[in-house]
Amino acid sequence: MIFVILLSMIFLAPAKGREPWQIHRLSEAIDFDGMPDEDAWSRVEPFPLISHYPVSGNRPSEHSVVKMTYDDQYLYVGAMLYVSNPELIQAIGKKRDFSSPSTDWFVVGLDTYNDKENALLFFTNPNGVRSDATIQNDATYISGTKSMNTSWNTYWDVKTTMDDQGWTLEMRIPLSSLRFQVNGNSTVMGINTQRYIPAKNETDIFPETSLEWGFMGRFKPSVYAEVEFHGLKPERPLYIAPYLLAGMEQAHALNTGETAYEPYKETILEPGLDIKYGINPNTTLDLTVNTDFAQVEADDQQFNLTRFSLVFPEKRAFFLERSSIFDFGLGGHNTLFYSRRIGLHEGEPVRIWGGARLNSRVKDWDIGLMDLQTASLDNLPSENFGVFRVKKRVFNEYSYTGGMITSRIGVDGSYNVAYGLDGVVRVFGDEYLTLRWAQTFTDSVENNPLSLDPTRFLISWDRRKQEGFTYSLLFTRSGTQFEPGIGLEVFQDYYASSGNLKYIWISPEESPMQNYYLYLSGYHLNDVINNELLTFYTSPGWSITTKSAWSGSISIAYSFENLLEDFDLLDPVMVPAGDYQFIYSSLELETPWTKPFSASFEIEGGQYYDGVKISPSVEPTWNLGASVELGGIYRFDHVQFPDRNQTLNNHIAGVRALYMLSTKISFSTFVQYNTAIKKVISNLRFRYNPKEGTDLYLVFNEGRNTYLQRESPTLPLYDQRNITLKFTYTFEL
Repeated sequence: MIFVILLSMIFLAPAKGREPWQIHRLSEAIDFDGMPDEDAWSRVEPFPLISHYPVSGNRPSEHSVVKMTYDDQYLYVGAMLYVSNPELIQAIGKKRDFSSPSTDWFVVGLDTYNDKENALLFFTNPNGVRSDATIQNDATYISGTKSMNTSWNTYWDVKTTMDDQGWTLEMRIPLSSLRFQVNGNSTVMGINTQRYIPAKNETDIFPETSLEWGFMGRFKPSVYAEVEFHGLKPERPLYIAPYLLAGMEQAHALNTGETAYEPYKETILEPGLDIKYGINPNTTLDLTVNTDFAQVEADDQQFNLTRFSLVFPEKRAFFLERSSIFDFGLGGHNTLFYSRRIGLHEGEPVRIWGGARLNSRVKDWDIGLMDLQTASLDNLPSENFGVFRVKKRVFNEYSYTGGMITSRIGVDGSYNVAYGLDGVVRVFGDEYLTLRWAQTFTDSVENNPLSLDPTRFLISWDRRKQEGFTYSLLFTRSGTQFEPGIGLEVFQDYYASSGNLKYIWISPEESPMQNYYLYLSGYHLNDVINNELLTFYTSPGWSITTKSAWSGSISIAYSFENLLEDFDLLDPVMVPAGDYQFIYSSLELETPWTKPFSASFEIEGGQYYDGVKISPSVEPTWNLGASVELGGIYRFDHVQFPDRNQTLNNHIAGVRALYMLSTKISFSTFVQYNTAIKKVISNLRFRYNPKEGTDLYLVFNEGRNTYLQRESPTLPLYDQRNITLKFTYTFEL
């Protein structure tokens, strides 16, 4: 850490201060009707939007008037988005959290703590869709951690109107839905507003933002304009959301003699409760009792042809609010805290009796605390999960140091405790240094904190810019006894280094090309016990994007794999232990996402260990008007080992359908087939969402076997099927 301090003192340039944009309080009441045309709105100064994409700094091709104001309860955003031709408006989608690049959008970003790292996004389209998301890590992808989380929801409203002149909107965001700090009578936030016109593939923005940070640069909190409010004093919100769950589950289980599967039924009738309390403007307490996630969408099916564990994203709302506080990435998808370890075990849900989460910002300190208790399941005991995270901004508004403690304690006496220390420092310009150190202690081994065996550390240096020469370099080591009980290790007992070098060109205005870049990436992975090289990978490639939204890439890769034991793919196909070298290539193509129909194509093929592999895939999306969206996915993996006379063919196919009767009523279905598990997985959901906090879900899930004779005794037609009705109503006190 001394090294970090010295670097910062030597190289760090002081930030240039700019006077915040003043946001004035409403002079009189307005009608919340989607048309910001009252006299009160006329006295609010508009934000000056400027073109961001495909050419930065130009005058927008269409006129936009965007304003912001507030009163004692709400923050209001009003916009009049004019068009020269009404046929330019693409109004697609009505469902809560609907997301598509083929519809007109208006977006407001709020860095409520003005920390230059995190933000809340509020999206709407001409149909009045409510969609929201969070931004973390300054909208930068870092070591497997996504920079945007679209599963987050909060309480807010929007209304829109549309005519031949364009479309208008009014957003009304409760101050109680925002966490912020008050300094005297003043509150400073960061703000970003965007208008997206898919018919022209154009994004207009305030404040002016360079293209040098790539696509996600438009969401970077560090370049938001600062705005100042006076007298923000929200009430302490208390949301009490009881739910009632009713349903029936049918499943099969082996009989006592393990000679056949016998059916059984279970009727479910359960209550539950979620409570959210705003202790103060910058601290929120969430409580949950008998937590249920019946409305969560099914995970996408995957087929693993690598030696690394698969990773699935978190979709459960309880774990999403300000989830960036609990981020402690250890390179790739590895992390000290992985929330899917709570309430899930080997793909099966584990009842969460209840728990609490506290998020707070105190001056330059971020504090997160979480504690949950789960029930027992088969041989898994009832367990308590605890997480404590603290981060403090240091040196400048782009850097922090922090720590984390996690615990997993079973009623049978088992335990796993971990701690971590980390720091991310903007050394100068766009150069960032990251240091992380973590150790774990369990009941099953002798714990020695002076040893590297229970230790994981990481050091990385990256240039966070998407123009010209850019790079990222990383080294990490995981000890033989490092086992984070609430974390994720996709591989164990190794040390590794990785690097990614790019040179990115942003094309001039007259070019049909948007940008293109050359890159060289690679990594190596060694066993920490015997210091043997296990994996080496390197790949040069080229990628291009056009101003009409076509994109594509091509790459070639060399891979060395040292298998210390047989690598099982899919019984009976396997790869024997030994050393292997192979070369393969990949090609990707995406059609313009601005159109109602778009698709992405990918094909990967070439050598694979001592055989060959070809893996084509396609993912189309088709919007039929404003109310219907169809989508699908198909992937085929063909692997052949001629010398061993082994062949593997696997298909993954999925069909999505979404019907949106209105912004309140929707029906969705997702049906997947995976030949690796010989199963069709179906998820159907009806949702009635008249307002935020009030939800009625009807959900049907089924796992149906397609090859019953693959095991003995013969498998049942379906492993499980259930139908669930869940109603939630939120009381605001």
